[in-house]
Amino acid sequence: MESKRETQCIHEGWKPKKGAPRQLPIYQSTTFTYDTSEEMGKLFDLEAEGYFYTRLQNPTNDAVAAKICALEGGSAAMLTSSGQAANFYALFNICEAGDHFIASSSIYGGTFNLFGITMKKMGIECTFVDQYLPEEELATYFRPNTKAVFGETITNPTVSVFDFEKFARLAHSHGVPLIVDNTFATPINCRPFEWGADIVTHSTTKYMDGHAVGVGGCIVDSGNFDWMAHAEKFPGLTTPDPSYHGIIYAQKFGKGAYITKATAQLMRDFGSVQSPQNAFYLNLGLETLHLRMQRHCENALAVAKFLESQEKVAWVNYPDLESSAYHALAKKYFPNGSCGVVAFGIKGGKERSIQFMDTLQLASIVTHVADSRTCLLHPASHTHRQLTDAQLKEAGIAPDLIRFSVGIESVDDIIADLQQALEKI
Repeated sequence: MESKRETQCIHEGWKPKKGAPRQLPIYQSTTFTYDTSEEMGKLFDLEAEGYFYTRLQNPTNDAVAAKICALEGGSAAMLTSSGQAANFYALFNICEAGDHFIASSSIYGGTFNLFGITMKKMGIECTFVDQYLPEEELATYFRPNTKAVFGETITNPTVSVFDFEKFARLAHSHGVPLIVDNTFATPINCRPFEWGADIVTHSTTKYMDGHAVGVGGCIVDSGNFDWMAHAEKFPGLTTPDPSYHGIIYAQKFGKGAYITKATAQLMRDFGSVQSPQNAFYLNLGLETLHLRMQRHCENALAVAKFLESQEKVAWVNYPDLESSAYHALAKKYFPNGSCGVVAFGIKGGKERSIQFMDTLQLASIVTHVADSRTCLLHPASHTHRQLTDAQLKEAGIAPDLIRFSVGIESVDDIIADLQQALEKI
């Protein structure tokens, strides 16, 4: 019987046997020893399971990945050094030069740059689409060389909601997987696999860590996408890998094929591994994730309602508000709450919004988001600064947009801080 997610936050991943440490140990070692050369050789040939070098795998990391995998209801998972690395690996694991994929134009600015600029230099083209276009119009963006569709559960920073079922239908009807970044909702509030997604990514730096102490990422595979059924599209998984003596991942590893390839091939070559120390911090954060997400959502809804009532506030977007254009989707996909991030603007435009931000006392202006502490930034000036005005418009980022990440402090104190700042502008 599968445990509830609240229990999984505490007990999944590290399962000590008699005499073992109760708390997950930090395996702070780069290397692991074996008695014979033959044992080591089998590991290098993927003929046996085990650890030999932390750049590929580490017991601390694997235990934490297993916990996140259980929370998402997946079949296999791996940690990466950052959310950016997770998103890059997730796509590059099935794309190569000459390939194409589709992504929502509303995604995080760093991911937008990764897909639209850096991966383009590698010969992989991304088409950014308005995720609210009708299904039949979105279908026209698919090409014979399209290999995946990508979106965010709740977009950063516009806090709009991704329609999983619509994009799952589109992706699967064209024989490609749906990849979803579930950072903002976390598996506590939404499990994308239940709505048709095939692969989920996370910036574990955010709510999963919760304390701004460790950068990290994670990829989780549902195990549901049939790579062999679309073998011609995904040769990396369905044809022999010469770097491992001709192993065909999809045949040899079944539901573990995608993560095995990402670990044995991409992590081997790129080395974007999360440190065991950061994985340990992440595990501590995961143990209270279910408690913190409830508080984040309660506080954020109260803050959103307060902002909606203020004359100096031009607009507010928070999916749990009944006034939100995304409220119906939010109730469908995460009825117990969305996240702790609220987007809003101050009357008077960009300069007045920045003035308001500089007047806050409790809330900190930081690059971070989804933290236990209340923080905020101005995306057009900060995280999305590299985007052109046209790209900002395409991503739905208004010049006055403030991304306000509501923490788990007393909501009365958060609102009082907002109140005093509004009075000063």
